[in-house]
Amino acid sequence: MASVQPTIDSASAVIPRHVAIIMDGNGRWASAHHLPRAMGHRRGAEAVRRAVKGCISEGVSVLTLYAFSSENWKRPADEVEDLMGLLRLYLRREIDDLHKNDVRLRFMGDVSKLSPDLQKMISRAETLTAQNQTLTLVIALNYGSQSEIVAACQTLAAKVAKGELAPDDITDDLLASHLQLSDLPHPDLVIRTSGERRLSNFLLWQSAYAELLFLDVLWPDFNEQTLKGAIADYQRRERRFGGR
Repeated sequence: MASVQPTIDSASAVIPRHVAIIMDGNGRWASAHHLPRAMGHRRGAEAVRRAVKGCISEGVSVLTLYAFSSENWKRPADEVEDLMGLLRLYLRREIDDLHKNDVRLRFMGDVSKLSPDLQKMISRAETLTAQNQTLTLVIALNYGSQSEIVAACQTLAAKVAKGELAPDDITDDLLASHLQLSDLPHPDLVIRTSGERRLSNFLLWQSAYAELLFLDVLWPDFNEQTLKGAIADYQRRERRFGGR
């Protein structure tokens, strides 16, 4: 990815601070092109590069990508291994360009279940890019929103049991502060590709007031124009947050 500079003046148009994407359709793209599923995942990795470039150009602050859900372990072992190999390849090939473009890389999900070498690569990537500010790229790996919420509730319940917290002290904001990456803004826009119209256990709490956009485009075909169109759709909406 070549050096990218923002091109949109956010003062003249409402740009979503945080865009979250459920990247769906790699397998269907491969089937439509009479290619193995692994090739669909590889083309999907190229779409990640375009999404990052587009978010920088548009002035988006946070991009979260649903890369591997906690349910994806149910897929065939060879497909899971190919996805993990693709992640290794992405981290090796892209980290320098991400760093050069001032992208901070962060991960959410239970990465302790990943192989030791992947955990080391993730830690290195987060450390290397920790001070970058133009875009925060969050990759959700072995992530499930219901488990995330349960873990937050268990932490709060333990504090109540120890007498450190009263049940009435538990508020929306307090629970939210115990979710992963709670320092980041909640998504303004959640996009799902491939025509499916569900959140699939992705950022359920954080997306309570997000604008949802379901696109028929398959993820490997996602490009900067697709992102521009999604942001334009977002800008046409009136966000009320339950106020009227």
